[in-house]
Amino acid sequence: MQLFLGFSRYDRQHIKDSSRISKSLYKLCDQQTVYEVTEERFKAYEELKNALKNGSFLLIPDWKLPSRLYIDFCGEGLGAALHQTQIINDKPV
Repeated sequence: MQLFLGFSRYDRQHIKDSSRISKSLYKLCDQQTVYEVTEERFKAYEELKNALKNGSFLLIPDWKLPSRLYIDFCGEGLGAALHQTQIINDKPV
């Protein structure tokens, strides 16, 4: 669950109500919490997964505009995202 939440945190600013959706899932990361998949947690997981899968926050790149490449890495993996400011906000493309 920590890996999934870490992955979803990267794009949380582009997912409407991300904090509200993931609140019950973050409770599973506490060692004092019994790992129990409730209906609320299952729905939260599905909603967050669908928001990431849908990708409605993605833009079609305009190659005439400047872009930024964000890179994140650790001993276990590597991630990268290309962002571009097209209107006001910097968004993934």
